[in-house]
Amino acid sequence: MGLPVVHFEIVGADPAKLRAFYGELFGWDFAVGDASTLTVSRPGEYGFVNGAANPVRGDGANGRVPGINGGVAGGAGFRPQVLFYIGVPDVEAALRQAEALGGTRRMGPEPARPEPGALVVGHFADPEGNVVGLAGTA
Repeated sequence: MGLPVVHFEIVGADPAKLRAFYGELFGWDFAVGDASTLTVSRPGEYGFVNGAANPVRGDGANGRVPGINGGVAGGAGFRPQVLFYIGVPDVEAALRQAEALGGTRRMGPEPARPEPGALVVGHFADPEGNVVGLAGTA
């Protein structure tokens, strides 16, 4: 089996408005705080979505399975985009492989000097320009 999608982000210039929209549309609750890097959101504007608290219909217990974790974020100066993140064992190695296959590194890995076990993220654009996130631990 391939590597899993582990996280999503919806980014825009007015994250509070986006959180209100998606909260009402999908019934999501948000824990607002700081993102793991300033590259994806202004401080205090990252609305974390707990996938386990927002289960979807499926074959799990009681007919429900957890969704994936995500965030609605951004702030003034952030370009609107939707990202999904693939869980990888080594963000730097995955970015290098994406570049070798014709992709373009957009960000990362960040943070540059993470504590052991901390979340590390990166972004790349595929050969068609689609931006994809990578997430792993230091």
